[in-house]
Amino acid sequence: MALNTIIEIKDATIYQGSHKVLGNVNFEVEKGQLVYLVGKVGSGKSSLIKTLTAELKLKEGEATVCDFDLRRIKSKDVPKLRRKMGIVFQDFQLLNDRTVRQNLEFVLKSTGWKQKYDIEKRINDVLEKVGMQYKDYKYPFQLSGGEQQRIVIARALLNEPEVLLADEPTGNLDPKTSEEIMKLLLEISITGCTVIVATHNYTLLRKFPSRIIRCEEDAIKDINCENELAALEQ
Repeated sequence: MALNTIIEIKDATIYQGSHKVLGNVNFEVEKGQLVYLVGKVGSGKSSLIKTLTAELKLKEGEATVCDFDLRRIKSKDVPKLRRKMGIVFQDFQLLNDRTVRQNLEFVLKSTGWKQKYDIEKRINDVLEKVGMQYKDYKYPFQLSGGEQQRIVIARALLNEPEVLLADEPTGNLDPKTSEEIMKLLLEISITGCTVIVATHNYTLLRKFPSRIIRCEEDAIKDINCENELAALEQ
């Protein structure tokens, strides 16, 4: 794997149980790259993301993510892989009975952080990065959808991931808020964290152009031209 490559997949076949979802999967992603993952519902986007996090076992082909071999990874090493990855969900999955700060503190303590000073500093750092440093005392239900998604991104950044996976991160947000979230994800990629965004929002793809990988007809394809992007929207 090349020095700047963070994800490399060769001749892989992605399965959900015994059902083949994607075949002949071949691509590389570099450190700090922002990549869109597009395709119709059921085309394999979520299955590909679950394979990258080792939630789905890779049965055929080769794949390396954050220096972990997905074909041969042991169960005890899966949590180590996931600590190198941050995940942003469409439906937030925040704990509504805890404040923003308590939500983030829970994640840090569950991943091995023990020192109170270090925990407080890290929480302050990620909240500032997503522009939510003054909302730490609020509960999730007191925040707008865009604010909750910023907290979810902050949560994903807590352990300084090498890869951030965002599965339809703007799916429940209005257009203006969606743009703000996309700008934030772009800023994160500029800092050196690889960002992969699964999305149906082609307006964002045009406003924030970057590499696109399409899941289609049981396979994937890199899209690099305006004509092909326009065809997606038809």
